[in-house]
Amino acid sequence: MTEQQLPSWADPSVSPADLDAQGVSRRGLLRRAGLFGAAFTLGSAAAPAFASAEKRGFGGEDPRLAYLVGDHHVHSVYSHDAKYTFSQLARAGAEYGLDWMVFNEHSNFGHAHYGAELEHAEIVKARARNPRQLIFQGLEWYIPAAEHCTVFAAPGPHETELLTQFELAYDGKLLGYTEGSAGAADTARNEAHAVRAIKWLAQQRRSGYVDDVLVIANHPLRLGIDSPHEMRAWRDAAPEIMIGMEGAPGAQGAALPGWRGSTSIRGEYENKPSAQSWPGYPPEAYVTYGGFDWATATVGGLWDSMLAEGSLYSVTTNSDNHRTVFDTWKNGDWPAGQNFDNTGRLPDPVNTGTPQPGSDFWPGEFSRTHVGVTRYGYRSVMAGLRAGRVWLDHGHLLDGLDVRLKRDCDAGRGVTLGGRLRVRKSERITLYVTVTSASRPNPRGILPELAHVDVIRGAVRGPVADRDSWRAPDTRVVQTKDVAGRKGTYTLRIPLTAGDESFYVRLRGSDGNRHGAGYLGASVDPNGPIPHEPGNGDPWADTWFYSNPVFVDVGGS
Repeated sequence: MTEQQLPSWADPSVSPADLDAQGVSRRGLLRRAGLFGAAFTLGSAAAPAFASAEKRGFGGEDPRLAYLVGDHHVHSVYSHDAKYTFSQLARAGAEYGLDWMVFNEHSNFGHAHYGAELEHAEIVKARARNPRQLIFQGLEWYIPAAEHCTVFAAPGPHETELLTQFELAYDGKLLGYTEGSAGAADTARNEAHAVRAIKWLAQQRRSGYVDDVLVIANHPLRLGIDSPHEMRAWRDAAPEIMIGMEGAPGAQGAALPGWRGSTSIRGEYENKPSAQSWPGYPPEAYVTYGGFDWATATVGGLWDSMLAEGSLYSVTTNSDNHRTVFDTWKNGDWPAGQNFDNTGRLPDPVNTGTPQPGSDFWPGEFSRTHVGVTRYGYRSVMAGLRAGRVWLDHGHLLDGLDVRLKRDCDAGRGVTLGGRLRVRKSERITLYVTVTSASRPNPRGILPELAHVDVIRGAVRGPVADRDSWRAPDTRVVQTKDVAGRKGTYTLRIPLTAGDESFYVRLRGSDGNRHGAGYLGASVDPNGPIPHEPGNGDPWADTWFYSNPVFVDVGGS
């Protein structure tokens, strides 16, 4: 799609119910259905729980998976600062091949009192008429004393009530619980309220009030106000609920050359440390690296420091769609006497014919989160996210990725992303990385080519003494595989040795266009993502993929 060309479906007058009639949803979503075959059941049932590695003894085997593509951070007219109708965004997700998406509206009194119910009515109709598009209702929670989170529930009779109850009782903006600076009188209270909020959500799941609910921290280093100790406290409050963070933020079109200005950064990471920021973050933490958050992109950094404790903490990516780059729509005008506070919904947008300000891509157009499932359905997507069977890419860099880690003496499939393999000391194991290269041009008209795959390994040392630690000193890139020019589906076989302590491995790769020594030095990361020049960050020319880790628990000899 050229910069000025608008997709044919960007019309708010077309309802989600019309998607199948115009072929958009089936074309975008069914092309992947063949991956499931007769062995997969369409429906909303959760995938079966798998026994722990400890109970299975040494080794391990996870099921075969199909990967569903999604976006957990999308805003519509039911957010006070967005623009598009539900129909426009649902059609966009279908056009760009999303299997699942979360409408993640901002907390607001108008939203809580009016908008959430109105949007829910639209979602219910769309689900019934278009069952291949998995549409979740969510909330962008203003975390007391910190940034934002995605909160979303499985479909059911109480999904909207859960979100509105949570919004009114625990939202930092609505309660005025925003103070988070070190030493301020209200900071401890506000941080504690955030922990209570996550525990409350976990209780609603345990009680059966909702079938499932998940929380993901959004753009964690954009303002530097999510401290390491807060992130650990959220995770530890209910790790089955608080599953991770955005490894890469939305707004990836923010720094397209000539679009927003000479200081623009991908992700709109254009801030400096403030009084509310955690003082332990360096100034370099406030920009993106290859479009990824510093917490994720820094090998041996904050994400690795949490993984080195031995607990899974997933990463995701998304559009955070509010205003799409090169789009010609503007917000409509309010009728007399109406506003967001008394309606919970913005007026439908109006097409001006002239490009409007924006930073975002349509859902699925650039950023994609891939979740491994054993069957097609809402609860299966949530189960896959919770299990950490996740990899992510920008610019449609890959068509597919499958990762398996197994002992050389075992004949099975081994364990996959988010899983745990139990081995003996010094045992030989092999990492199998199956890549399917991009087979068609991406929405920018570029056929992406993967240049390298990096294997990142870190020691697992258990819980840290300093809850504000953001360093994992024993994590580094241990191998880089040159795959330039390789096409189709191929498997990299990477031998590893267990050693005498537990560890994890994770993967990363890129198109090879922009790289340099990582933030912690070339000895840790010789060819990592680097910041772009402000105002000159074409995201299509610097694309990466990341995977969640696989853990290796080392036992007796």
